[in-house]
Amino acid sequence: MSVPEPHPIVLVLTALPLEYAAVRAYVEDRQELVHTDGTRVEQGQLADTAWQVAISELGVGADRAAALTTQLINWLHPQAVLFVGVAGSLKDDVEIGDVVVGTQVYEIYGGKQEPQGFLVRPKALPGSHALEQAARSAVRDMADVRAHFMPIATGDVVLADAESEIARFIRSNYNDAGAIEMEGFGALQAAHLSGQLNALVIRGISDRADGDKRNADASGSQQRAAKQAALVTVALLRKHRPREGSDSSEEEPHRGGDRGGYGATYGGDHIDFRGGTFHGPVVGKRVDGRG
Repeated sequence: MSVPEPHPIVLVLTALPLEYAAVRAYVEDRQELVHTDGTRVEQGQLADTAWQVAISELGVGADRAAALTTQLINWLHPQAVLFVGVAGSLKDDVEIGDVVVGTQVYEIYGGKQEPQGFLVRPKALPGSHALEQAARSAVRDMADVRAHFMPIATGDVVLADAESEIARFIRSNYNDAGAIEMEGFGALQAAHLSGQLNALVIRGISDRADGDKRNADASGSQQRAAKQAALVTVALLRKHRPREGSDSSEEEPHRGGDRGGYGATYGGDHIDFRGGTFHGPVVGKRVDGRG
């Protein structure tokens, strides 16, 4: 089977099924792709753009997000990575149904315990300037979206008590954060370590990270927040143009089934002179050392 011409890919990641469904509604002509390790994405076209969107539901947690985002970046070679979903508000003026676009993302647990107390060693990664600018441009024309551009805090905690010790810790040390969630820093770190790759975290506010979280969730606030985050994501991508000469997805991943995918780092002998020209003989060696 012939390999199709490569298309620019944006990787859109979520943690929860309702977040995945909100993004999936905008992706047309979807096909399921399966990585050799079993990770699945659906890839299809974002209408009226050049983008192929690959969406994946990774599950909860920053460590899991980091590992799987790295795997998907190495496999699909996207031009951009977006983590999209819901979050709790950390500010009185960031209301349920609003969207927070992460200008930077904090990992909130770094520090050193001293006799005088816990000394915070903040870890922060910036969101992509280009994607942030596209988002700012997009939301100006969106009367039905109230967006905030501010830091986001990542922590493996569901915050449902605004007066808890962890809530006071965040207010004291990350007081400019507008939302708290569980995966963004992991995905952003994976994109950062992969090289020159645009990445951004976009979160719809589903609760106020307080004792009323259960009631807010029961009212359908998570679905509404996920839809608002997906709406901003799509509007952003309609503004942000792919780079010329895309290097996305040089080899076509396996579609459907369970036989696994292949790409630049998986399966078979592979020589990649990406973007260059080579003259002369090639001597290859099998990666298992037998050749």
